Amino acid sequence: MTTSGTTTTSAGGSPILSAPTTHRRRVADLMSDAEKADPSTSDRHAAGDVSGHHSLIRYFLLRKGIPDNWILGIEDFGNYFKLGKNLGRKVFGLLMLMLVLSVFAKFTLMAGNHVDLMNMKSSNKRENNGVLILQSYKDDKSKAQRVLSDIEGSSSAALPKRLLERVPVPEIWMKPNSDNYYQCIVRSKNHTRRGSATNGYLIVHANGGLNQMRTGICDMVAIAKIMNATLVLPLLDHESFWTDPSDFKDIFDWKHFIEVMSDDIEIVESLPPQYAEVKPLLKAPISWSKASYYRGEMVSLLKQHKVVKFTHTDSRLANNGHASSIQKLRCRANYEALRYTKEIEELGKKLVNRLRNGGVPYIALHLRYEKDMLAFTGCSHNLTESEADELRVMRYEVEHWKEKVIDSEERRREGGCPMSPREAALFLKAMGYPSNTVIYIVAGEIYSSNSMDAFKLEYPNVYSHSTLATVEELEPFKHYQNRLAALDYIVALESDVFVYTYDGNMAKAVQGHRRFEGFRKTINPDRQNFVRLVDELDNGAISWEMFASEVKRSHANRLGAPYSREAGESPRLEENFYANPFPGCVCNRSQEHISNLKLDRRAIIKTASQR
Repeated sequence: MTTSGTTTTSAGGSPILSAPTTHRRRVADLMSDAEKADPSTSDRHAAGDVSGHHSLIRYFLLRKGIPDNWILGIEDFGNYFKLGKNLGRKVFGLLMLMLVLSVFAKFTLMAGNHVDLMNMKSSNKRENNGVLILQSYKDDKSKAQRVLSDIEGSSSAALPKRLLERVPVPEIWMKPNSDNYYQCIVRSKNHTRRGSATNGYLIVHANGGLNQMRTGICDMVAIAKIMNATLVLPLLDHESFWTDPSDFKDIFDWKHFIEVMSDDIEIVESLPPQYAEVKPLLKAPISWSKASYYRGEMVSLLKQHKVVKFTHTDSRLANNGHASSIQKLRCRANYEALRYTKEIEELGKKLVNRLRNGGVPYIALHLRYEKDMLAFTGCSHNLTESEADELRVMRYEVEHWKEKVIDSEERRREGGCPMSPREAALFLKAMGYPSNTVIYIVAGEIYSSNSMDAFKLEYPNVYSHSTLATVEELEPFKHYQNRLAALDYIVALESDVFVYTYDGNMAKAVQGHRRFEGFRKTINPDRQNFVRLVDELDNGAISWEMFASEVKRSHANRLGAPYSREAGESPRLEENFYANPFPGCVCNRSQEHISNLKLDRRAIIKTASQR
């Protein structure tokens, strides 16, 4: 830039004019030759008309993204006043000042929308950059959601959505950091099914409750792939504790299941006519078996008999030690192919929307304080003598429950009992969840007539599928426990926080699915340590403040953050594959980057050694 005075440089390296200019270009040097030759143009840019502060204003506006032609237009506008140059310069300066102030106000407001979460926690009312910090997640998110609902479908919806994204999330609702993790279950081309050749037909009888059957079916899909078998649409258990007569088609979208799996294995509704009268070979596969077991012994039997029926599907495939393609297939079956029927999915979404009415978050609490589980575990702490006797009778009547004599108090101290409703309320309160928290109970009927009183006294906003849905909506489901369990699965999966009080099949299935969906916050209570703290609190050995502090401290690393599933000393003791599909179905970019660096280093060393 040519000037008649000197030019200094700012700390950031930007030029600052220290004296008026006599010959210079217009903003961005876009002035045409014709404009340069125009005497009026020279007059407008005389030394008295464009003092140093005007140049600074132009420079500032350019840096803030104000278009050149806007600035030029404003300059020209001042020249149109015929009352004198002084008046024109004053109007021009006033307009420029207004522009600067408007831009400054814009950026101030943008900065003010950033709310400091840590400051909000320590103070209910304060200001940050002149903007009041939001105090209540429930109130603020509710207002934002109401704005969205008012303008839903409007072209102006983009702005409120941006504002909603900036509403801070209190720590109790924040999910663990998992930025480096992603789903990785895409089928490679060399594992796509080709042709229709098969070693035979595999019939499977899925046993147990809904979630045990669900994971068992996923294993059977993988086993059918290993055996090159055609899978017949699975049969469901009608004789378990719930005696639910529902078939596969009543719970799952069977056409979707067949279609999604078509590039992996062949699935048929029933045996073809030529095999319809063949008596299948009945076989109960060995639990936690490796792929070699199915490729060897089981394939030989299938080729010989053409139709084999597996009588059990629970835990028949090892958690670890399989090819990557098999682990990915298990997850494609679980998270993509096994979709519930349209009726179940739609009602499940309705329940979720009702819980989130007004935009509030909710907890899904898997409170496994049910008769069958208490009888199975032998847990009767705080129950009446008659209730404990009822559970004992039930335990002895179920033949396949091997353990009959159980010390209830010892089992509880070892952490082997489901949390009672009172213990669950103490846990949530100690973790910082306020009494107005919306809670959905993921369970069947809670045992003992008054057991929920203590819980509702602390948390009155308690719901279940029976209280959240209408009588008409529940009519097609009320006599089918597995269909109701499917509704609970959907609500638990979509919850802001999932808390499970016992390590049952549903807890495993839901927490694994939530990990797969981005490590949604899932709290796994340390029951052994927790019941010790509860007893100390009840005995007056510690204060509530000490109790709450210790509960939070001991659960800081039990919130569903990513960690790698490790093989154990025995399959029975290691973590379930479907409870934690990492590694196998979730990948870590950081680990991949390190592995790639190691491979590159080895290649460099190998190349150097060959020279």
